[in-house]
Amino acid sequence: MAQIQSLVLLVSSMTLSEKRTFRAQACQTANKPNYLVLYEIIEKNGTLPVAGLREKFMAELPAASFETAVKYLFGLILETMLQLRQEQDSFYDLFNKILKARVLYEKSLFDECFELLDEVMLRAEKYENYYALLFASRLELEYLLALGFPHLTEKDLLQKQFKINESLKYIRKINEQSSLFEILKHRIIYKGHPRSQQQKNELNDLVFSELSMIASQNLENFEIRKLHQLFQSNYLISVGDYNSALRSYYELNTLFEANKHLWSNPPVYYLNVLEGVLESLRSIRNYDEMTHFIEQLKKLESASADFRLNLTCLTFQYELFPHLDRGDFNTCLSLMNQYKSSLYDKLSNLDRVRQTELCLYTSLVYLGISEFHKARKFLNQVFMGVKNFSFLPLYRTIRLVNLIILYKLGDFDVITYEIRSMKRDLSGTIKGYKIERYLFRFLIQPPQTNINRNIQWEKAKAVFDEIRPDIFEQQILRIFDFTAWVESEIRKVPLAEVLQGKMEPGK
Repeated sequence: MAQIQSLVLLVSSMTLSEKRTFRAQACQTANKPNYLVLYEIIEKNGTLPVAGLREKFMAELPAASFETAVKYLFGLILETMLQLRQEQDSFYDLFNKILKARVLYEKSLFDECFELLDEVMLRAEKYENYYALLFASRLELEYLLALGFPHLTEKDLLQKQFKINESLKYIRKINEQSSLFEILKHRIIYKGHPRSQQQKNELNDLVFSELSMIASQNLENFEIRKLHQLFQSNYLISVGDYNSALRSYYELNTLFEANKHLWSNPPVYYLNVLEGVLESLRSIRNYDEMTHFIEQLKKLESASADFRLNLTCLTFQYELFPHLDRGDFNTCLSLMNQYKSSLYDKLSNLDRVRQTELCLYTSLVYLGISEFHKARKFLNQVFMGVKNFSFLPLYRTIRLVNLIILYKLGDFDVITYEIRSMKRDLSGTIKGYKIERYLFRFLIQPPQTNINRNIQWEKAKAVFDEIRPDIFEQQILRIFDFTAWVESEIRKVPLAEVLQGKMEPGK
């Protein structure tokens, strides 16, 4: 990416505090510097192409160098952001103090250097930052060695070396635990949730490795306990055991609430916990309890614009789901309008997973109110966008929803082509869902007469009674109840009415 494009994105991501700090530093000179002129042009005209930004800059400062101003402004904004991070985040602050200690040593201010390193080591232990602790401890020993170990007994030296070895052990254990969690997430993202007992068994090697590793580790460490619970809860959700996953996430939530000083910035892991709790609650239809955790989402804060936007998207989705699952599409539409400026106008800035989810759920709302062209418009942002979404498991669900929309629009030639394409994709190692195969048959041979409809509904109901309790089929039905849509088509009943009926006790 050209640096001017990166600069535009960087300026647009700045928080209010970052903008205030930057302006306070830039306005200290009597004359307005060239980089400040460029900053103001980008701030007011960020949507302009590069040529337009250059033209405006040169119109104000014909003798200045556009490229030099771009490079200098980019570096200065980064420095401003880093300065604020040092005040807000212990991670930045600890490593900044290590760098200061190195400067003090180089200037022969040895007492001040060791005093600062002692402070870093104490705070690093408090925040369980073993990387900073290792760096500071190792640096201390190097400097003591260079100075001839002044006033240091052998016992003291061995004690310092022991602490370094303990830090290395924790780092190794955390890395091993992280590796298993990363592999699990990678498999879920690229292969999707298990669709058969065989695929579930393929995850068991990770589970056995994780359990044997935990048995030999100290679970008093926050990072290891966090990663263990994240692994367990993500695995349980992937195999459809939502009640057990919910219990695991509740334990995780308690762990995080008791250790707020150890949260990362932005709090990505805690967001993962809240999302897991909400996903589990939705899966067991406990919508009332979701309200508390949605409020917890809204309380999260971060200087990262990307994190805040993805947080907004997640908050919207879980406010939407209770209404979407109940077939209350008008309330869904009202909620979408409330999030237009804060979310929908920034759709292209979302990460791929959130962008895909937002397009899918928005399309389902428009499907529910029979706005089929609008529904397809949102799905087309996934199919025809610049970003590649085809590797995401949710992409298959989107293709199924697209088939339904094509069916409602009467585009049967495209339906036939798409079904053939999807069958080819499913003919490899990936096992398809039963509901997928049923939809393929239904969309090609829809019911014709009222008599046929009654007969077909009886046959379909018998199939659905087998599909719905299947934990593997629930992986896709929890996203959207395709059986409810088929029922509405066969019985000629509005989809909203069918979904509302399924919310009744015993359904």
